[in-house]
Amino acid sequence: MTVTAATATRGLVEITGVRKSFGAAEVLKGVSLTIEPGGVAVIVGPSGSGKSTLLRTINHLEKVDGGHISIDGTLVGYEVRGGRLHELREKDILKQRTEIGMVFQNFNLFPHLTALENVAEAPVVAQRPGKARPSKEEAKRRGLELLDRVGLKDRADAYPRQLSGGQQQRVAIARALALDPKILLFDEPTSALDPELVNEVLDVIRELATSGTTLIIVTHEMGFARDVADTVVFMDQGQIVEQGTPQEIFTNPQEPRTRSFFSKVLEPAFNI
Repeated sequence: MTVTAATATRGLVEITGVRKSFGAAEVLKGVSLTIEPGGVAVIVGPSGSGKSTLLRTINHLEKVDGGHISIDGTLVGYEVRGGRLHELREKDILKQRTEIGMVFQNFNLFPHLTALENVAEAPVVAQRPGKARPSKEEAKRRGLELLDRVGLKDRADAYPRQLSGGQQQRVAIARALALDPKILLFDEPTSALDPELVNEVLDVIRELATSGTTLIIVTHEMGFARDVADTVVFMDQGQIVEQGTPQEIFTNPQEPRTRSFFSKVLEPAFNI
């Protein structure tokens, strides 16, 4: 793909014509999406529609086969040389990832570290562009502030095995925040939780959504999507079928595929 160094960006996140295949299966088919600073985009759709793959391309956990992604005007995973894209070195990709926080389905906490150590570790070891590494004392102080933000300051010394699934996911959110990322990505953050633990995690994300943090969230929680999103993006078969405000997408979708999907998954109160 040929690009120019002057590729224009309108939003904090610019996804332009992104394609991704696994073998013969084309999972993303030219996806384009803009997320403004402080925006909350929620991506919904049936399983296998490419939602999680799209999320993973944003921090280059999956390499794109076509198109490109930029964050704050900087290409993700690539640089332009001679009018063409060339993949960055691994150490430079890792630096970029420090500005893109990601919360996974299955927590991914270090089992041998306490909640506080899980949160405080990354700022001490990561190389963040333009940011000095804090001392261990500073990182722990910040870590306690973040655990307090997610309601877990009193569990700072607990190990993951001593925490519920909802508590582990809240620690994972605090850990993602510890690097002061430009955006936070959530890949179905409640899918591995027992139903009674879902709300404690969603409440933390709701607080982030009102704080000006830029969020991109893949979820099957439709009520949550309606409550927090600025933009709802409906994907199917590797493409964005429709996007708009929650009011537009949930109550007056324009595309037949969108209407068909929501007629099957929405509670009666949502009926369209």
